[in-house]
Amino acid sequence: MVNLENYSSELVEKDGLYFAKEVAEISYPEKGNEDCFILEDNSFWFKHRNDCIIEAVQKYAGKRVFFDIGGGNGFVSRGLAESGIETVLVEPGISGCLNARKRGLQNIVCSTLQNASFKIGSIPAIGLFDVVEHIADDRDFLTSIRTFLMDDGLVFMTVPAYQSLWSDEDDDAGHFRRYSLTEIENRLIQTGFKIEYSTYIFSILPLPVFLLRSLPSRLGLYKNVDDMSARKAEHEGKTGVVDKVLKRIWSLELNKIRVGGKIPAGGSCFIVARKVA
Repeated sequence: MVNLENYSSELVEKDGLYFAKEVAEISYPEKGNEDCFILEDNSFWFKHRNDCIIEAVQKYAGKRVFFDIGGGNGFVSRGLAESGIETVLVEPGISGCLNARKRGLQNIVCSTLQNASFKIGSIPAIGLFDVVEHIADDRDFLTSIRTFLMDDGLVFMTVPAYQSLWSDEDDDAGHFRRYSLTEIENRLIQTGFKIEYSTYIFSILPLPVFLLRSLPSRLGLYKNVDDMSARKAEHEGKTGVVDKVLKRIWSLELNKIRVGGKIPAGGSCFIVARKVA
């Protein structure tokens, strides 16, 4: 159990959750966490992203206490905790926090990072997994992230790749933008970080995303993203030859991350950056 008083003296504990004194507005659909909670446990996408994150955190952060900012239902936090990494989930949505508690997580802060009144320069490592695209002013947000990190602190990040893959799903998810790897690297460098590692992941997804989401959106033909049965079908594991091929691709991507190699293209950007003085 992480002693949260080492990081903030302003949190209020209630029923096993910690709350900030003020509530902040966020650019995330009200039912977003509940929709993700239905998908996560059986989703190849969430599982592979988790595997990539755990591989990189173990490689670069070691035994640092890890703060999963905007971590939703705690799917990433649970994976990190199960791999032996002390993890604090910081999530402003109460439904996400309650779902995380159902998953057995203990260190749950129901707040944004800013409203939690964490001490400046106190956090060893921060995760921002599909968070930054929900922030209107990403430079200001990353500058704020830097102030909360201790000297030599690390930030781990995933963001959706390529503005050319924009679709109605991005609008409905509350995204402000998608990024190239160079663009997100530059944002981090401009806000006081140096890049330790960066790569694309989900190498095979750009083409199907373009054909099944981006192009239909431009033509006004994109299916209703509230169709949960369709979303579950997209996320659930495949069978037969397709399953074997996908598992081989995900294994190759994990090996790349393990040895510090780069994947030249993909549906998401994955970055590890270090705070510089």
